[in-house]
Amino acid sequence: MLTLIVPGLIWTRQALADLTCDLPLPAFTTLLGRGRLTQRPALRTAGILAEISGLAAPLPAAALRRLALREHPEEADWLCLDPVRLNFQERSLVVDDPQNLRLTTEEAAALAVALAPTFAELGALEVLAPTRWNLRLSAAAPAFQPLPQAAGRAAAPLPLDAAYAPWRQALNEAQMVLHAHPVNQARQAAGQPVVNSLWPWGGGRLPQPRTATTHDALWSNDPVARGIARLLQIDGTTLPDAFGSAPARRPLAIFDALEQPARSGDAIAWRDELARFEAGWLVPALAALRGGRLGALRLIAPGELAAAELQVGRRDIWKFWRKPRPLAELVAR
Repeated sequence: MLTLIVPGLIWTRQALADLTCDLPLPAFTTLLGRGRLTQRPALRTAGILAEISGLAAPLPAAALRRLALREHPEEADWLCLDPVRLNFQERSLVVDDPQNLRLTTEEAAALAVALAPTFAELGALEVLAPTRWNLRLSAAAPAFQPLPQAAGRAAAPLPLDAAYAPWRQALNEAQMVLHAHPVNQARQAAGQPVVNSLWPWGGGRLPQPRTATTHDALWSNDPVARGIARLLQIDGTTLPDAFGSAPARRPLAIFDALEQPARSGDAIAWRDELARFEAGWLVPALAALRGGRLGALRLIAPGELAAAELQVGRRDIWKFWRKPRPLAELVAR
C-alpha cells in the first residue's frame, strides 16, 4: 500500500477547476473517478502524521527533528527557535518562508553565537541546520504558533499573558542584535534577505508511540517527519523523485512541493509541481495497481478549510464504467 500526503493540493472548488481545466492529468482523474473519495474536516499535515503514527498532537517538532538530524534528544524539553525574516507588507509583518533565506552554515553559526546569551535564561541554543535551530529548555515554555502555519502570513503578536513576558523580551532583544550583526549587514549589501527575528514553536519532549505503524518507510523532506520514522524504527529518508525509485512495501510519502506555491498563490509554479506529481507518482502508482504490484493507494490532501481522502484498491481500477473525475471534485460543493 502506498499512502501519499499532499499538502497544498486543496484550493477552493472554483480555483481548482480554473487551475486544472487545461492541464492533462489522466492518472489523477482516473484514480479520482474509480476510487472512494471522502471529505474530511480541516486538517494539517502535522495532524495527519500524528494520526497515522499514533503520536499525540501537537507534535513536538523540535525533539523529533533533533532525533533526525543530530542524536537522541534525551529526557529533555526542546523548542524550535528558527531564524526568519519578517517582511513589511501592506501595514503588517509577513513571515517569509525560511527557505528563502538560504543561510549558509557559517552565517547561521555566527548569528547563533551572538544570540545565545539573549536566550541563556530560557535554554541552550543549538544549530541543527542553517534555518533549523533548537533551544534545550531550562523550563517549560508556553505554546506558540507553528512556523509552517505562520509562513506566508501576517505575524500575530505574542499573547500578553505573563508566561510569554520573558519570550517577548528575549525576542525583542534578539531583533536588536540581528539588526546590527555583520552577517546581516553583509547580506543586505549583497541584496540578500536578512534574518530579523526568530520564531519559537514545536515545543515538547520526545514521545512514546501509542500504536505500531502499518508502514515500513516514511519518505519526506521534512526532518520532523524523518524523526517520526526514526522513532518508529522504520526507514526514513528524503522524498524520492518518483514512486518505485526506492524499495518499500508500505511507504508513507509526503509530497510537499505544492505547499509553498499554494500558500503564495503562484499558480504557474503550482501547476508545474502538480504535473511533476502526476508524472512521478500517480502514473507509476496507477500502473502498479493495474499490474498487481500495488494493493492500494491512499491519498490524503490536508487543508486549512477542508481536507479530502482518496482510497483506490486494486479491484477499483477495473471498474471501467466509472468515469474520470476532475480535480475540483476533491472539494465539496
